[in-house]
Amino acid sequence: MKVIAAYLLAVLGGNISPSAENLKDILGSVGAEVDDDKIELLLSEVKGKDITELIASGREKLASVPSGGGGAVAVAATGGGGGAAAASAAAEPKKEEKVEEKEESDDDMGFSLFD
Repeated sequence: MKVIAAYLLAVLGGNISPSAENLKDILGSVGAEVDDDKIELLLSEVKGKDITELIASGREKLASVPSGGGGAVAVAATGGGGGAAAASAAAEPKKEEKVEEKEESDDDMGFSLFD
């Protein structure tokens, strides 16, 4: 992940096609270990590809991954919509969960471990 993050930082900084040295400089600036094999693998996989297209295809793949929570999947699937998704989520009425306050237990019979 740190190699991918370094690549994205380089691209955000204006370097459309970062080299291995650029990524090593970024990782070295924060004291991260540099793994040459991972850098070369990443650079070979993204060579000649547009970063925005890679991110878009990654979002599509992540949308199909089950995450266990029904509500979270719906939010993740519509997360790319930006303001429209936030507006539709805000339009839905929120369910109020009834929270019962737990009465203090007398299990310790009035004694504390550190009294």
